[in-house]
Amino acid sequence: MDWATTQNNLATALSSLGERESGTARLEEAVTAYREALKERTRERVPLAWAMTQNNLGNALLSLGERESGVASLEEAVAAYNAALTIFVQAGADYYNRICRTNRNRVLVQLTQRKGHT
Repeated sequence: MDWATTQNNLATALSSLGERESGTARLEEAVTAYREALKERTRERVPLAWAMTQNNLGNALLSLGERESGVASLEEAVAAYNAALTIFVQAGADYYNRICRTNRNRVLVQLTQRKGHT
């Protein structure tokens, strides 16, 4: 679990750096690190930590998707947010539920706009 926490924290740092840069390399590294963390932070073992990592993954995918022309990363972000919401709702974690829904709704707006222009 310590390794997974480290991977999650690394991903958060990479994502923050990626936000400040114009390229996508750091964001791609963040996505990879979040996915690595999810190998240990499983839904069954630590549901709330899993959901938070899914939300973080969604955030990184959203940032990545904003810089890409396609919709794949944005669609993956929606899937990550939806996965997180299953736990946040079940756990009654209203604060995280609201944040995650807001994030997901931002992506859905972008997806609708982007798909309307293709």
